[in-house]
Amino acid sequence: MKYLVMIQASQADYDAMGGKASEGSPAWGEKDLQAMYAFMGKINNDLAETGELIDAQGLAEPAQARTVRLDGQGRPVASDGPFGETKELLCGFWVLECASLERVTEIAERILQCPSPEGTVEYPVVIRQIMDGGGDV
Repeated sequence: MKYLVMIQASQADYDAMGGKASEGSPAWGEKDLQAMYAFMGKINNDLAETGELIDAQGLAEPAQARTVRLDGQGRPVASDGPFGETKELLCGFWVLECASLERVTEIAERILQCPSPEGTVEYPVVIRQIMDGGGDV
């Protein structure tokens, strides 16, 4: 079965990775970033070796996002950034082919161990099965 495994962050978290601290988002140093990238690289390499990795991507900060929605007349309107009330957004994902929900849950538990500076917000890892087009859930 295929699964989408998602991690979240906020604009403040991206700012913190750039060295600008705020409440709940302490500034990251170069060693913090290196440790995070090494950790994620190891997970990706391990998943590639087991044949479970289909794709893995980190996403640009929310400040670089664009939102397209319909106005009251059914016309599309584009605006910079995510919806105003949104704080946590998708910041990265894996598409995995795993034998079971239990296996992908083990991977998510491993992702939660990613190193970060003390005091960083701990977001959940979200798992969603990818529909195969045949109507199976």
